[in-house]
Amino acid sequence: MSENKKPAIRFKGFTEDWKQRKLGEVAQYRNGKAHENCIDENGKYIVVNSKFVSTDGGVKKFSNMQNEALFENELAFVLSDVPNGRAIARTFLVEESDKYTLNQRIAGITPLNEIYSYFLYILMNRHPYFLAFDDGAKQTNLSVSDVMGFEAYYPKYNEQKKIGDYFHHLDDLITLHQRKLDKMINVKKSMLEKMFPKNDSNIPEIRFKGFTKAWEQSKLGELGSLKNGMNFSKEAMGVGFSFVNLQNIFGHNFIDVENLGKAMATSAQLKDYNLRKGDVLFVRSSVKLEGVGEAALVPESLENTTYSGFIIRFRDEAELDDNFKRFVFRTVPVRKQIMSQATDSANKNVSQSVLDNLKITIPSKREQAKIGKCFSNLDNLITLHQRKLEKLQNIKKSMLEKMFV
Repeated sequence: MSENKKPAIRFKGFTEDWKQRKLGEVAQYRNGKAHENCIDENGKYIVVNSKFVSTDGGVKKFSNMQNEALFENELAFVLSDVPNGRAIARTFLVEESDKYTLNQRIAGITPLNEIYSYFLYILMNRHPYFLAFDDGAKQTNLSVSDVMGFEAYYPKYNEQKKIGDYFHHLDDLITLHQRKLDKMINVKKSMLEKMFPKNDSNIPEIRFKGFTKAWEQSKLGELGSLKNGMNFSKEAMGVGFSFVNLQNIFGHNFIDVENLGKAMATSAQLKDYNLRKGDVLFVRSSVKLEGVGEAALVPESLENTTYSGFIIRFRDEAELDDNFKRFVFRTVPVRKQIMSQATDSANKNVSQSVLDNLKITIPSKREQAKIGKCFSNLDNLITLHQRKLEKLQNIKKSMLEKMFV
């Protein structure tokens, strides 16, 4: 334990040292009970199991039997998890009585007098003391003595309450921004389904005012050229010219130009493989099937920069809007074609012949621009919420380090 008995940051007016105490001195413990034989989707009580706790209540099971009741301001604490699991030592704070029932392999922790429940909830959640029991090789099972022997420093109740309320407010902000982010992601998903034709139709369900003409279907090979990028030997990596690899593709609509790799290449190779504005970089092979078909747009011509994967270069006469290109590979009809024809091996692959014959339905250039702009704006909102969420999460991480001993 730390010899320092005061946190780096604390609220005004608090100066006393914190006192070291075992959990058994500040809280009571009890085990949950099995509910496997009384699960009922129409049940009155939420079964607090490891999945419920680790998803912050996102995954629920129900029961009409309250085999082990949980009461307001108690904590549910996960005792068992697989090696390197994300559920072990996760906590859940009960906000009201007569709503939850405690499952087996979950402990019920009842704070005693002078212990503020939200302070204890934040303190115990994934504490390094508990995580040290996970050896990464076998399932972790925390015992009563493991849990109740947990030693930590505690201030007086009033300071606990100040700290607990601060983190409660911060957690509420994080939840709010997570919900906003999830909502925008779902809006985008819905619009990708409705603003592009599906089921062999040539007209989308939703479109901008003034556009009535049917979309035209083409094969990808008719719209542009498809070729493999450069492969680099291990000896060529780390120095030389910039190159884009898969890490710059996954999860991005644009390539991640801030984190390009380096590799040696000849001038002739660079001339043939230089990336141009409007190129689409495509993932043809991935360990996971859903990774196949990830695509990102090259937003500007990149001198002396090449790609180690697959390049789709659309012809000028195809008249495709760059923003439209960004999203067409994420639409339901295109994804279905890719997923259904990807080979099932150690790595999931889609062949060049499949891509050549990939059917893409396209509107006029003017309608493309409208659609592309719409999704670009959605992406900007998603990025904004992601950044706000990350900022709040970083603030919480920093304060957890500085406001506890």
